[in-house]
Amino acid sequence: MKKLLALTCLMAVLSIKTNAQTQINAKEASEHIGEIVTVTNVVYSTRVLNNGKTLLNMGGDYPNHLLTIVITSEDRSKFTYKPEEQLKGKTIKVTGKLADYKGKPELTVTEPEQLVELEGLK
Repeated sequence: MKKLLALTCLMAVLSIKTNAQTQINAKEASEHIGEIVTVTNVVYSTRVLNNGKTLLNMGGDYPNHLLTIVITSEDRSKFTYKPEEQLKGKTIKVTGKLADYKGKPELTVTEPEQLVELEGLK
């Protein structure tokens, strides 16, 4: 059963990666709501909410950010590191479906493989 669940999760991540036809910068995110995209930019600020949800703000500090990466508390347990600490100030590449949250684009990450830290880029 666990192998089947792991295989299903892997296939979901791979389908997100292969379906990501659009590579964009965070400032373009609001133009691609509802699309699966790959976004590359710097994580300027981070926050862990009381409910355990992790927020990574790309393209600027909150509230002037361009895109929020959301990791739920359930999905955060899949990470072997603390994204809010390791990724702050780093250039990352994230893949997923963009949604609108109160007029700002956001992308929810369900698997650590959706986030890639890019070395040497700023």
